[in-house]
Amino acid sequence: MFIPRPKQQEVLAYTGGYMGVSAVPGSGKTHTLSALAAQLVASGRLADDQEVLIVTLVNSAVDNFARRVDEFVTAAGLLPHVGYRVRTLHGLAHDIVRERPGLVGLANEFQIVDERTANEILTEAAETWAAGHPEMADLFLRPDLDDRKRDWIRREQWPGLVVEMAQEFIRLAKDMQLTPALLRAELDRRPEPLPLLEMGWAIYADYERGLSYRAAVDYDDLIRLALRALELDGEYLKRLRYRWPYILEDEAQDSSRLQERILRLLAGPNGNWVRVGDPNQAIFETFTTASPNFLRNFLQEPGVQAKELPNSGRSTPSIIALANFLVDWTRREHPTPAVREALVAPPYIEPTPQGDPQPNPPDDPEGIRLIARKFTPAEELEAVVNSLKRWLPEHPDRTVAVLVPRNDRGFAVVKALRDAEIEAIELLKSSQSTRETAGALGNILAFLADPVSSKKLATAYTVWRRADREDPQAASRLEHVARALRRCPAVEDFLWPRLGQEPPDVLGLADADEALCAQVRAFRELARRWQQAVVLPIDQLLLTIAADLFDQPADLAVAHKLAVTLEQIAGDHPHWRLPELTQELGAIARNERKFLGLAEADTGFDPDAHRGKVVVATMHKAKGLEWDRVYLMSVNAYDFPSARPGDAYISEKWFIRDNLNLNAEALAQLRGLLQADPLAAYLPAGQATAQARLDYAAERLRLLYVSITRARRELIITWNSGRQTFGEVQPAIPFIALRTWWEEYVATR
Repeated sequence: MFIPRPKQQEVLAYTGGYMGVSAVPGSGKTHTLSALAAQLVASGRLADDQEVLIVTLVNSAVDNFARRVDEFVTAAGLLPHVGYRVRTLHGLAHDIVRERPGLVGLANEFQIVDERTANEILTEAAETWAAGHPEMADLFLRPDLDDRKRDWIRREQWPGLVVEMAQEFIRLAKDMQLTPALLRAELDRRPEPLPLLEMGWAIYADYERGLSYRAAVDYDDLIRLALRALELDGEYLKRLRYRWPYILEDEAQDSSRLQERILRLLAGPNGNWVRVGDPNQAIFETFTTASPNFLRNFLQEPGVQAKELPNSGRSTPSIIALANFLVDWTRREHPTPAVREALVAPPYIEPTPQGDPQPNPPDDPEGIRLIARKFTPAEELEAVVNSLKRWLPEHPDRTVAVLVPRNDRGFAVVKALRDAEIEAIELLKSSQSTRETAGALGNILAFLADPVSSKKLATAYTVWRRADREDPQAASRLEHVARALRRCPAVEDFLWPRLGQEPPDVLGLADADEALCAQVRAFRELARRWQQAVVLPIDQLLLTIAADLFDQPADLAVAHKLAVTLEQIAGDHPHWRLPELTQELGAIARNERKFLGLAEADTGFDPDAHRGKVVVATMHKAKGLEWDRVYLMSVNAYDFPSARPGDAYISEKWFIRDNLNLNAEALAQLRGLLQADPLAAYLPAGQATAQARLDYAAERLRLLYVSITRARRELIITWNSGRQTFGEVQPAIPFIALRTWWEEYVATR
């Protein structure tokens, strides 16, 4: 039963108008917003053909909201699923456009390309452009590079950077409602060419032609076109305003310019719009068009009812004090004054009131440790794993997570845990099991696509016998056979030997023991069967191979999902054959292609379902979740820079002159196109890069704040000296400030 706190009750007293709610981490905003939605449904204010519209950030939140609202309305004696609608912004935009596609120039049966297809179209357009304009790289490469390295960068590094730039460029252009034609007109009005914008326009135009060829739009188009539909047809907008007389927006700190405009239009100047969020938890700004400033400005608008949800029962008072100190230190003492507005207050996080049904965990200052020791990356991994080895047996009913800044660090943590025989649950870009399954299947397909390659035949054998790697004696025998296969002069002689000749004989293994010879014969039969199966459709071929490689249900389930994915890709590219499809599997295995597997991360994640196990997550994916014990790793000046001299930034490529962030430079020029001054796009080189550093440093402060507030009872923070790419990395400045303050805090208690 939901018993609202006094501050939650203030939100639930809402009856209409514009209201903004600042909600700290763990304040129960989802519960409160769900209760408010159910209350409005039960109030009798809605006609039979009206709904409360709830807009949230991700699909898993849609399911969570729907379940909670159903619980509230059912408890009130009403029918579930009636009187409200929960949508992501993209889902809402789809509803709007699908009802009136002709209004925005779309056919009734228009298609929406998924993220994978959109990335394929864009990557092909960007790489084709880069190959046709090799001179473009020379405008930006470091002048001290020798010819050999310069050629290597043009071939291996520059095309990938062009793809990254094009992705951000197109996303912003669509947010600015600039079509390729409008962008071309703006560029033609400028007195001098802008090479980065010319490149962006050319790739954008080619990308749009790819969508048009498929009679399709992408997800960013949906939002742009939904806004256009609302602006074009006043009667349609009026009908939607009637249909959704109340709009409740969750995670409003992650609103984009177009999202705010769509919801403001739907609400109308005198409508009912509730926005709930926390500007301090805005952690997606640097790679989306979102900004916490939209919520900040809304809270200060005249006539907006400003409320706060400051009470949080999630964490101990000591963890709350640490998070609040980070806010205060940032605002008063951060060494870069331009970053001091990264975190806002009030509200500060406050413990729950006395007698609250969900009180804070008992305080335990010893549960917080900020480790000053300088670890290498390997030493930091070892320290965290050893700590978990000691802690887990004593706390089988507790939840624990290791949070990392980047996916690659998470992959290393998972491997280290599994090497130590500690079970790990992954909340990363893709799971290790997905990568391993895709890699195994991809290696078999690679052999089938090149059946005369003895090297690929040997790799296929090691995949089939991969379990032998865990046993030193078996691993030695495995390598012995693999070496013989790699030396095989003719693969066909091994697979289809002459009459009376045995496979071991062909490989020079005639003197091997019978057990090893039996393995070689069995592999030959498998390889022959796989070769005969290449006439099957790709999904059936993949499932045939999977049945021979895997016996665990989880691996077979991932294989099935991969088979379905490759079948879809083959349908989209009917001219593709085995080599191209093999490359797709390889991209998934190398974590270069997003793949939605069968993990809870795709549909919502419950940490309490994994007590006694270690969850490994990126700090971004941990948002909205909580654990009893949390490790924060790699809190150094590279992963959490402070925009100070000497800091290095992941967005600044080592081979680009003057440490320019070309993405930031291009986007700043694009924004300048729509300003009244025709010269606004001609920014001094480096100005946008400097601003991007400030924006990134601010967002990383918010990411650190979010990460700290994931912990209920215990928090351990470590740092490492990095990989020496940019010299020896120091601890992050906010880490030093937190540790210094914490030592004084504990000493005075």
